[in-house]
Amino acid sequence: MKQNKTITFIIAALAAVILPLVLQGFGNAWVRIADMALIYVMLALGLNIVVGFAGLLDLGYVAFFAVGAYTYGLLASPHLTDAFPAIAAMFPEGLHMPLWLILPVGAVIAGLFGMLLGAPTLKLRGDYLAIVTLGFGEIIRVFLNNLDHPINITNGPKGLGQIDSLKFFGIDLGKPLTVFGFEIASVSLYYYLFLALVVISVVLCSRLELSRIGRAWMAIREDEIAAKAMGINTRNMKLLAFGMGATFGGVSGTLFGAFQGFVSPESFSLMESVMIVAMVVLGGIGHLPGVILGAILLSALPEVLRYLAGPLQAMTGGRLDSAILRQLLIAVAMIVIMLLRPRGLWPAPDHGKSLQGK
Repeated sequence: MKQNKTITFIIAALAAVILPLVLQGFGNAWVRIADMALIYVMLALGLNIVVGFAGLLDLGYVAFFAVGAYTYGLLASPHLTDAFPAIAAMFPEGLHMPLWLILPVGAVIAGLFGMLLGAPTLKLRGDYLAIVTLGFGEIIRVFLNNLDHPINITNGPKGLGQIDSLKFFGIDLGKPLTVFGFEIASVSLYYYLFLALVVISVVLCSRLELSRIGRAWMAIREDEIAAKAMGINTRNMKLLAFGMGATFGGVSGTLFGAFQGFVSPESFSLMESVMIVAMVVLGGIGHLPGVILGAILLSALPEVLRYLAGPLQAMTGGRLDSAILRQLLIAVAMIVIMLLRPRGLWPAPDHGKSLQGK
């Protein structure tokens, strides 16, 4: 059994490494889809800490994604030096902070925002918690949209452009790299960085799940009153869940800002939060392999369905917009999956029980 698992793991790892090189042959657009899928995997893993492990419904998770993206955008673009002469005097060559500095800064700021959200919601549960977190996500988006006057901090609805590409060990990921005569595209270089961070995220989440903290979160998820009676500090555990989940969102946002080279409030709408929650629920809430599967499917499916929506639009004589058709197909697919697999595509085998088998 263990040998079979090892062989499966090796095959999956080789497939993940080779994938972008194969997709390059069909066009860089397909590699971009894989890149975005990996970013959404990190987001889903972070939300799974809050929703899957601790049982706290968070509909404003995209706010932490936005915080990370804007952190990178502000620290690695000309915006602050153009808007504030004092900063321009301090950095005459412009603000070009390196990845190793911005990544922890984005993670810490997002984590602080997560605990800021968690503090006033400690006594809320279920629908009430969902409404408050939804409002928090919208507040962050509205702030980003309006902080361009009287002091221009976020550049408002125009967003932040000219963001530096990532540089990793002297390699500029924004430019193609030639290795032994074979050209690796920029999007493929980003893919490998994202893949490495996803692997680290999976290991961290796996260790958290099996730790005392993870078991405390699951106790709170199953019965908060019983958990408190057993001596678990539910307040601190909830705050830690919000903070840890938000940290993953901040890291994902930082990578997103660097990958896109442009961020604006439109990228962090309520629909994004709903889609991330759907990834966790559709894949299998609280189960890491299921969450990863759900994130990959729901992030890649809309792009793949572009090729199906076009012919369907032609069949209707162009009366239906292809974007609307695409959303309709996604919705139908999700409804069918949830009817057939109400616990998700890959649910935890011991959902709702202790982890004695692990």
